[in-house]
Amino acid sequence: MEIITYDDFKNPTEDERGALNSYFHLFSRLYPCGECAAEFQQLLKKFPPQTANRRAASLWLCFVHNQVNERLEKPEFDCAHLDDEYDCGCGDEPIKKKESDPMDLEDDPSQDELTGAQLIRGGR
Repeated sequence: MEIITYDDFKNPTEDERGALNSYFHLFSRLYPCGECAAEFQQLLKKFPPQTANRRAASLWLCFVHNQVNERLEKPEFDCAHLDDEYDCGCGDEPIKKKESDPMDLEDDPSQDELTGAQLIRGGR
């Protein structure tokens, strides 16, 4: 199985576009919340996934997310600033690490920042 990277999706093949389309449809069927899954399936019918490239897919997903926000009476996310908000770590610039504040009681150095998983301590 070939692994598709973020950069590969600038000009995806038809197979890669089909895989992403299938992913969105399968995700809608496997979503843990039944009501949310049904709503996502309706959104997929009304607004088919855009898979021409990663920018189109990102903007489509943001748009669909805003459809959910509207239904839930939550604020709309400005999709024009996706790149400003989310850094996948795939670019040339390293992800900026936030400064650790020893007085931040919510900061737990024994957990991974992204997943919350417990870190394994090793060494002496």
